[in-house]
This record gives sequence, structure tokens and C-alpha cells, in this order.
Amino acid sequence: MMKFRFRRQGADPQREKLKQELFAFHKTVEHGFPNQPSALAFDPELRIMAIGTRSGAVKIYGAPGVEFTGLHRDAATVTQMHFLPGQGRVLTLLDDDSLHLWEIVHHDGCAHLEEALRFQAPSRPGFDGASSLPSLSHITVVLLVAAGDMAALGTEGGSIFFLDVPTLTLLEGQTLGPDEVLRSVPDDYRCGKALGPVESLQGHLRDPTKILIGYSRGLLVIWNQAARCAERIFLGNQLESVCWERSGHTVVSSHSDGSYAIWAADTGDSPTAQPTVATTPYGPFPCKAINKVLWRSCASGKHFVIFSGGMPRASYGDRHCVSVLQAETLVTLDFTSRVIDFFTVHSMRPEDEFDEPQALAVLLEEELVVLDLQTPGWPAVPAPYLAPLHSSAITCSAHVANVPAKLWARILSAGEQQSPQPASGAASWPITGGRNLAQEPSQRGLLLTGHEDGTVRFWDASGVALRPLYKLSTAGLFQTDCEHADSLAQAAEDDWPPFRKVGCFDPYSDDPRLGVQKVALCKYTAQMVVAGTAGQVLVLELSDAPAEQAVGVASLDLLQDREGFTWKGHERLSPRLGPLPWPAGFQPRTLIQCLPPAAVTAVTLHAEWGLVAFGTSHGFGLFDYLRRSPVLARCTLHPSDSLAMEGPLSRVKSLKKSLRQSFRRIRKSRASGKKRTVAGSKLQEANAQLAEQAGPQDVEVTPVQRRIEPRSADDSLSGVVRCLYFADTFLRDAAHHGPTMWAGTNSGSVFAYALEVPAAAAGGEKRPERAVEAVLGKEVQLMHRAPVVAIAVLDGRGRPLPEPYEASRDLAQAPDMQGGHAVLIASEEQFKVFTLPKVSAKTKFKLTAHEGCRVRKVALATFASVACEDYAETCLACLTNLGDVHVFSVPGLRPQVHYACIRKEDISGIASCVFTRHGQGFYLISPSEFERFSLSARNITEPLCCLDIRWPRDATRVSHRSRESPKLNQANGSPGIILAPQSCDGSPDPICKGADTPEPAEAMLSPMSIDSATSADTTLDTTGDMTVEDVKDFLGSSEESEKNLRNLSEEEARACAILIK
Repeated sequence: MMKFRFRRQGADPQREKLKQELFAFHKTVEHGFPNQPSALAFDPELRIMAIGTRSGAVKIYGAPGVEFTGLHRDAATVTQMHFLPGQGRVLTLLDDDSLHLWEIVHHDGCAHLEEALRFQAPSRPGFDGASSLPSLSHITVVLLVAAGDMAALGTEGGSIFFLDVPTLTLLEGQTLGPDEVLRSVPDDYRCGKALGPVESLQGHLRDPTKILIGYSRGLLVIWNQAARCAERIFLGNQLESVCWERSGHTVVSSHSDGSYAIWAADTGDSPTAQPTVATTPYGPFPCKAINKVLWRSCASGKHFVIFSGGMPRASYGDRHCVSVLQAETLVTLDFTSRVIDFFTVHSMRPEDEFDEPQALAVLLEEELVVLDLQTPGWPAVPAPYLAPLHSSAITCSAHVANVPAKLWARILSAGEQQSPQPASGAASWPITGGRNLAQEPSQRGLLLTGHEDGTVRFWDASGVALRPLYKLSTAGLFQTDCEHADSLAQAAEDDWPPFRKVGCFDPYSDDPRLGVQKVALCKYTAQMVVAGTAGQVLVLELSDAPAEQAVGVASLDLLQDREGFTWKGHERLSPRLGPLPWPAGFQPRTLIQCLPPAAVTAVTLHAEWGLVAFGTSHGFGLFDYLRRSPVLARCTLHPSDSLAMEGPLSRVKSLKKSLRQSFRRIRKSRASGKKRTVAGSKLQEANAQLAEQAGPQDVEVTPVQRRIEPRSADDSLSGVVRCLYFADTFLRDAAHHGPTMWAGTNSGSVFAYALEVPAAAAGGEKRPERAVEAVLGKEVQLMHRAPVVAIAVLDGRGRPLPEPYEASRDLAQAPDMQGGHAVLIASEEQFKVFTLPKVSAKTKFKLTAHEGCRVRKVALATFASVACEDYAETCLACLTNLGDVHVFSVPGLRPQVHYACIRKEDISGIASCVFTRHGQGFYLISPSEFERFSLSARNITEPLCCLDIRWPRDATRVSHRSRESPKLNQANGSPGIILAPQSCDGSPDPICKGADTPEPAEAMLSPMSIDSATSADTTLDTTGDMTVEDVKDFLGSSEESEKNLRNLSEEEARACAILIK
């Protein structure tokens, strides 16, 4: 009998209103270092800095928490940026020769960045010679004169045009052509028939009518714009850059042969002069060009000369250097990435006679380095933001919310001991403009990132500025070849040039086996688990003092002597033996080595029981780290899982086999499809006839579920352990509850073990003689064998169980042990709730059947209401392979909202996503940047700041784009114009929403991210979960892409918030 499912009645208005009070999607802020920076600017009056990128992004930074972002409509490279001093305006030049004026506009006490005007240089004239006027060809340099009211544009043709900045219109009659300059130049100083492109323009600090013009062929001219004549002329080698000293008495030029020259600009009556000093700092052998040079004067007479490049071409031509010379002191700053630009922070007041530089800021391709020039030795200043997240490639990430104040202080203390100058770091940071209006967060959030070099970095993710706190390194525990290589490199290093390694960006890993794959942190006991690529699992504990101690080593064979399997991958890491010195911070206590040494795919920690569970592609293990003894080892390999034995570093031999298996599957599916053709066609005809004979025409039928083909049991890597989970629940019978451990695999298998944990161990540091025992209680096989992404146990009220120690220390409401418990199993295709202890199906939602997508990330989160302080709901948030975020009620699994979050093609961004327990999330939009988003209408972390600008502007003079200025979307192209929220009347929400929002009663239940029982916000890592399915998702059909675009346009149409804060 055919059953029809008719559409349910209309939505409940009360529930829809409640959804609006609970859920709202915002992309709020981007953490980390801008991807592919291309331009730099600094406003000495407002003390703010601007960075432009190759994707057309504009980012302005001030004091920590003061950030403004914008994006040019055309995805062109920002080549130059210039602040109008003190006005909160910045002029940008793109590589398509367009100029854009950006303004920081205040609205209701908060500021945002908007593009006000645009100027597009006219195209080059034709070759017919109809126009004899100088052409505004490719713009090479921009100079702001007359306090920013006018801009001089140097071009490739040698002409200089003048632009009215407030209107961005060309000023007629003031164009300075090369012919006019040549008439003022003696014949002896004419370098060929043409002067070449304008390489540099410099203005006089006290006399705005004078401009220093540098042409690429070596001619320097001090031009008096008022008198239209050349006052001084200098001729040098091929020019790279020019700097005019603040008094106007000295001109410094740098050249392509690695030399720089100092010219006296105020001596003699002759219009020509020779340099007073001409030197090649790293000669006499051929050197590379000095790309930029700065001269900064000091009252002591020991002036600074700072330049980039100029290294000996043969020996050090591949180095990225900035040299700082003061009197006889020369330091060659050696960086690991290309130098983009640099500036000094110094006095710009006209009444001051000397510059007296305070700091040097160098923008590199991968990081920003600031040096304190007033402290002997010129030490680097720790950056409170813009730290390079990718100093080593990120391999996994996790979030820990509501960090206790004691643990926070201890981590801060450990990080300060690692810093070279913790006391003066904050005071020495020179970029301090603006005021952060956001309230101090009442609770702290930690973002943990694991890296390829075996380090784990701790970041303060409580506010807008992602501040580095502490770095944990695990490489010191193992024997690697890096130390020997470093000693050889240092021995081969000469004393000249005087190199000094600066910066922390180091993309090269000494050993790929050191890479961190999983991390878990217990915030109440300060214990941590770090698992790596070579099967190493480290249990660490936070210590406030340095110590020298040996680390206990144990191994666990996950194959259990199974025959027919031979590991072909990398070898295990060799640990160092004997007592080892450890600095203050997290110190290793126990090392567990999985055998075979495959990458760890899942890990969880239960500090209250003293247990750690871990899984690889071969099986999972349970270890008692208090007694340092193994409890359980289970092999999950299928007889056909030969690919799992080859490891991530040895897949070449299996390429032919993988291709062979793929073609076999294709042929098999085609053959089975032909057999079903006749029966399928008859069934379709019958369905069509039934549809025509259906009931009333106005009744709509719910969409038909998609067909899900069951996965084969012999798929490769079916034994990969995807998730592990600890819970105190009912497994054996409904009358007795106790510790349990759950494991889910790639083939849809779920194993539940009942644990016997000695009661005396609760709260104690030492385990009694009786060992922990594990007995298999349940084993569940999902019908379609879809990979199990996450597991969580719900109490009698349908709420997630609290974290370890939360209930025993009265830090959260105790779970309901009277009603029946349930277990939520999330696979890639569906969510299903089973009752405990019978494990019978209670509720399910087939996400793949309804939406045509697969689950990639899952977490339980608390959503607080903006209308009622005490109301909150715990929901299930999931991210799919299409980049959409869905929210479901728990335990009913009813769909609440869904949003387009990440582009479907952005595989790395989807794989790196991390949910927090309060409805926020992070994902990588580039190797160096996390995009932060919020699903909660109440818990929003966004920039709320203002600037004290002196530009008198009419409040009504706002460009037509003030309501359409897009939020920065980096190279990954995050969809939609995502801006800060506004109230219904269009004004920005004055409430500072963020981590400081007090949590309602239900939030104290600590709903856990169901990927880990210890770190409530740990989700799957960046690289470890990238599978063949991810690549298949990327190669999706055009029909799905069009559907995504339609959904995207609908979401943009519903967006009503335009203000960037």
C-alpha cells in the first residue's frame, strides 16, 4: 500500500519568533595574519596601520580590538596605500590603475570603514597621435601633498599629474611633463632621450610647494611647483627609491647596484651637485638592488639609515633582509619571507627638529615584525595581534570555552617566561590608535592549534584580537636530525654580513612525523593530550616551574598480532631516554606509542578517571595513565583494509590498486543499473499514474527522499576510528549506571565498553593496585555503513552530560540519572537517537536523503535568547560538505535553521571548521587566517571601536555605498556580504554582544562537543579528516553549484545589516 506524507501545518508563529531570538548568522571577524599582503601604510597622528592584499582587501589596525575591514569590488592587487594624516581616510592604488578613497565613518558611537570615492585613470591614447598631451599611463607612485588635499601621481611615461583628493578629479593645468623638466636640466645631466618612469616622489615637511622627483634612470630633481622650475638636480645610477630628510637639507637615494648615496640639498648656488657619501654596504662584489631606503635623524648625531635588499648577489642573493645602520652599528635582519614594505614610528610634528625613531615595523609576506629602536639591541616587540597562525602549517585545532581563571593565569605565566621581554611588550607596541568599546569578556576562551612541527599554540580567543599566549613544543622529546643540521648551519655562517634571525615564521618541518593531529585539554586539572602523525600520544600536565624528569614510555599494539598485515609506512619516533629538562608550562608525563605507528585520528581524555582513549586507522586503545598500563586494544581492520597498512607517506604503491578498484566499482554499478532498468521503468510509470490520481490539487507533498546506496564493507580505510567518547551512563541495565567508552569507525560501527574504574581513584593522584577493566557491552552497525562522525549521551532531560569534574565539583548542574538516557550517533548521512541501555532507535533525521549532502563537523552548543536572560536551548550544529551549517533541536532532531557558511569548493575551510559550545565557530579562509562566525543571536564577538579624527566632515555626507560596504572576504571567497547586525530601524545594535554575555542556567550544564569528552569544543582537525569524499564534493555537478548560488542570493536578499563595526 502506497503511503503519502502530506506537508505539515504552517509553522508556529511563537516558535518562529523564538528562533529569531536564538539563532542568527554573522561572519564577525578574521583572526590571524592577512593572506598575501601587498601594501602597507601608517598614520603617525592617529597611530593606526593599514595593510592591503592581493585580493583587494583593506585592513586597518590600531590598539588591540580596533580593527576595520573593507574589500574593493574588483579583485585587484593593492599596490600602494597612503593615509591622509589625522583624517581617518586612506587612499589606495590598485594594479589596474584605479584610486580609491576609504573613510572611517562614525555612526552611533561606533566606527566602520567604507569606500567613498573611486578614480579610474583614463586609458592610454591611441597610436594615431591625435592627442599631444601627456598620457596618464600606468601609475607608478602616489604622493599626498598640501595636508592630503592634493595627490601627485607619477606615471610610467615620466609625467606627474595632480589630483584633487576630496573629489578624486584631475587638476587641469598643473600636469608636469617630462619635457618641462628636461628644459630645466643641463645637457650634461640628461640621461638619454627620456627620463624614464617616475620611481619616487617625496614631499617637503615644511614647504609643500617643493617636490623631490626621482626618475628610474637616475635623475633626481627638487621641483618648485609654485615657480615651475627645478631648484636642485642630482644624477646617480639607476634609481630604486628616495628619502628626503625632514629638514630638507639631506636627500638619500638607493640604487639598483646595491649602493646608496647621500646628497646635500642646500649647499651652493649651482643647480647641480655630487653626493657627499656614496657607498655599497655589502660590496665590493656585485649586490642586489636596495629597494627602499629611509633616513631618520637623531639629536645625538647618530642617524639611522634603514634599507631593504642590497645583499651580495652570489652569496646571499636569496636572503630577505632589512639592514639597520646607526653610526658604526650595523644589523642585518634576516627574515624567512619576502619583505613587502616597512616604516618607522617617529615624530612628525613640524616643530620637532629630529625624527628620533621609536620603532621599526616590517611587513613581510607571512608576518609582521616590530623592533624597538629605543632599547639597546633593538629587540623584537611581541605582537598583541597579527601573529602568524601558520608559522608552521596548522594541522588541527580545538576550542575550549569558560577557562577557569586559575588555569588562565598559569598559562599566561608560562607564556611570559617564553617571551624575551614580557614586562615591556605591551608598552612598546607602537600601533595604539583608536579605542576599543567592547566590554571586557567575563569568561575566557582558548583556541588551540596543532602544527606540523610538533607544536601546540594557545591563543586568547575571548575577543576580537587573537592574542598568542603560550607555545608548547613536543619535538624535544624525540630524537631528530634537526639539531645536527642547525649546528652545521651555524658553523658555516660567517660574521659578515652580521645576520640576525628575526620573526617566527618557519614553514619547514624537521620531521613530518612530529605533526600534531589531535589535542584534548581538561581545563579543571590542567592535563592535556597531544597525538601525532607517527602514532605518538603524549599525556602532559601543567607545571609552574621548570623541571628535569624522565617520561614514562609505553606501547600498545592495535593489530593484536593479526596475521596478514604488514606496516609499510613511516617508522615510529625514537624517544629520548633518561631525565630531560622541561621549561615551565605543559610538561610530558607519559608517552604512549601506537603500533603500527599510523596517524592518530581520534583522541579523548577523562581526567577524573585517569583514562585516555585514542584511535588510528587500525583500531583504538584505552590507557590508564595513572598506573601507566594499557586497559584495552581493539583492532577495527577489515580483511581488505590493505591500504590502511601503507600509511600516509607510502601511498605510491597502492595507486594502481586504487584505480583498479575504482574502475571495478564503476563497472559493477553500471551492470547493476542495467539489471534494474526494466523494473525501474515500470515502477516510475506506476508512481506517475498514482501521482495523477492523488487527492486535491492544492495539497503539496513533501520532497521525496533521495536514494542512499549502502556502502560496501570492503571499502578501503573502513577501520579508521573517527570518534571516541567517555560517558557515565546506563549500558548494562537500566538500574545501574557507570563509566563507559564509545568508539565510532569509518564503516559505521559503534563499540560501547563498560568500564570498571576503582572508586578510590576518584580525585586521587595514584591509582590503587586494582586495574581498570573494560568489557564490550554493545556493538552497533549502521545500516548504510556511513562513517560515524560523533557520539554523545543525553541524560533524562535530553541534555548532554557535563564534562569531567563539573558535576563532582558543583561547577554544573548534575545530570538527570532518574530518567532514561539516550545516545546520539551522528554519521555522515544521518543523525539517530537510541535509547539506553536497550539501544533501540528513538528518533532520526536523514540529512543526506533530505538535503543531498554529507556531514563533516558536528557539535552540541548552547544558544541563549536575546529576549530572555534565563532562557537557552541546547542544539546540534553541523557543517556539511556543501559548506552549509544546520542547527537541529535535541533530542527531537527537528531542523531549526540553516545557513550558507563556506564555499563548497573550499575543502580546507570545511575540514578546519571548529564549533564552540556557545554557538560560534572558526574555519580557515587561508593558511594564515581564521574566519570567526556566530550562529547565536546573543553570543557575538565583533569589533566595536572608534577613532578620534580631526577631519571636519558633515554627518550627512556619506557615500551611496555606506549601506553596501562589504565585509572583507579573503581569497577563499566566503559568500555573501556579511556585516554587523542592526536593529529593525536600521541603527546598529548598541549592545556589545560577545563572550562577556552572562550565561543562563542551562549553559552551566556544559553541553559538550560530541567529538571529545574532555575538551568541550574539540572537533575534527584540518588535515586528518580530508578524505576522498571531500575531493568528490569538490568535483560536484554544475546543477548543485547553481543551487548553491540560488541559495546564496536568497540569503543575501534577506540580509538587512550593512554596518561594519
